[in-house]
Amino acid sequence: MKQSSIPSARVVVSAFKSKGIKHIIISPGSRNAPLTISFTENPFFKCYSIVDERSAAFFALGMAMQQKEPVAVLCTSGSALLNYYPAVAEAFYSCIPLVVVSADRPPYKIDVGDGQTIRQDNVFNRHIGYSANLKLDVNHAINRLKRYAPSFLELSQQSIISYNTQELEKALNCAQKEQLPVHINVPFEEPLYELIDITIEEQDSLTNQVSTHDELGAIQSFQESWNNAKKKMVLVGVNHPNEIEKELIDLLAEDPSVIVFTETTSNLHHPNFFPSIDSIIFPIEKSNLSENLFKDLQPEILLTFGGLIVSKKIKAFLRQYQPKLHWHVDEVKAYDTYFSLTHHFKTKPNLFLKTVLNNQYTFSDYFEKWNTVKLNYQNKRNNYLKKVPFSDFLVFYELAKTIPKDYQVHLANSSSVRYAQLFDMDESVTVFCNRGTSGIDGSTSTAVGASVVCNTPTLLISGDLSFFYDSNALWNNYIKKDFRIIIINNAGGGIFRILPGNDDSEKFETFFETSHKLSAYHISKQYGFDYQDARDPSSLVQELKEFYEPSTTPKILEIFTPRKVNNKILLAYFDFIS
Repeated sequence: MKQSSIPSARVVVSAFKSKGIKHIIISPGSRNAPLTISFTENPFFKCYSIVDERSAAFFALGMAMQQKEPVAVLCTSGSALLNYYPAVAEAFYSCIPLVVVSADRPPYKIDVGDGQTIRQDNVFNRHIGYSANLKLDVNHAINRLKRYAPSFLELSQQSIISYNTQELEKALNCAQKEQLPVHINVPFEEPLYELIDITIEEQDSLTNQVSTHDELGAIQSFQESWNNAKKKMVLVGVNHPNEIEKELIDLLAEDPSVIVFTETTSNLHHPNFFPSIDSIIFPIEKSNLSENLFKDLQPEILLTFGGLIVSKKIKAFLRQYQPKLHWHVDEVKAYDTYFSLTHHFKTKPNLFLKTVLNNQYTFSDYFEKWNTVKLNYQNKRNNYLKKVPFSDFLVFYELAKTIPKDYQVHLANSSSVRYAQLFDMDESVTVFCNRGTSGIDGSTSTAVGASVVCNTPTLLISGDLSFFYDSNALWNNYIKKDFRIIIINNAGGGIFRILPGNDDSEKFETFFETSHKLSAYHISKQYGFDYQDARDPSSLVQELKEFYEPSTTPKILEIFTPRKVNNKILLAYFDFIS
């Protein structure tokens, strides 16, 4: 087996193999050649080539999101590394184990005018779980070291290998145990392409030490408070499909003192749950009795688990009407989103719920009262749908009810993920979104990466700006024929028409809404996608019938909606159900 002659490259590869990190996304370059060669020559690894580093990082993030296991990205030196930053930040706030590996110039060539050099060490310092800055080998390119940096030769090669091994151990353990992104920076001196034959595989240098921590005893001490509370709110953010056992879901759903707020990204379903949070809260805001209604909704105990929440309305409500107790359940971290956190249970939600829940329910009308409100808005929503013209609102309703069973759905941020909260999808559909930083920059790349390691078809629902912004996501050879993209093209950043500040001026349209006349037609043809479009209700229904049919190529369906109508229809919906 061919491997790089540079020891640090082989140490990195050995460390990754011992930790079971198989997927390596490589962006072409020269400085990273020792690692590229060593990874691609080793049959243990599955390597992918993606030119655009920003897209490559989100591609890897999508894979790691699906598998809940570390996935690595590898780039050359210089500004290439900085293109990883949006995905690193997303991974940091979404607790996704993205492993960033960057090749670097030798330390003595930094800040001396050498090409493709920047200060790469600790470059992600504010958004990283661990930064491992490996040392330069001293038994490679010895003549260069003697000439340019003789002080480096004071260290022994064995001490360098020992240091690098320890740093890799810390970094990869952080990725696996803490589910956080990590950065491994590896300096290489030329020559970069020399190889050696390894006939007996190098012994794995690291061991997998992932462990779980539970607080069973601590949880039991909180059970009395839970049982005595008559108003308990469970709020679930981004949650991986099938994480919560069905019997626990049923126990929550059947408790009259509990209401469970979920979002599309929660991947939790039960007829007694409340999946459209804003449809509950928005009408209260508009009511003359808002103070009394909000106090009726205010929980004694707020129990949260899962990732970040989409709804700004629920955040504002819980910050104003804080619970007496706020418990968050997560093995790693707890955000004090509502400025009322009283306890962080560092365990899995299933274990917590098994310990706390029982069949002895507290008498309460909490669920019954708010379930009546839910049924009322659902009935009004159905009536509203019968009267609205073609718009984003109507499109998302049609999409939600026509997505085939067992699809994996990825939602782009901004309008797409917010409209999706208003309508129910089939329980078999799994939903994902980059909610860590809520950016539009990598939604398509994330969906493509996730689809590669998913056995079911993948659908991305995206706004126009998000799609065009990340169009390099289609520049690779890994897009499957069952990959589908739906673009809602409302000719600009439609969400800005909903937010305060919309005055329909030329400056607003240019600098906020960024109106345009672009179409995805030529992009789809360039990357080998079948292209369909829809511009009215009848064409949408017709195109959706064909869109999900099996095909030999991936497909894009672009839906054109009226730019200046969508915001009025959405806001009128909340007025109507109020």
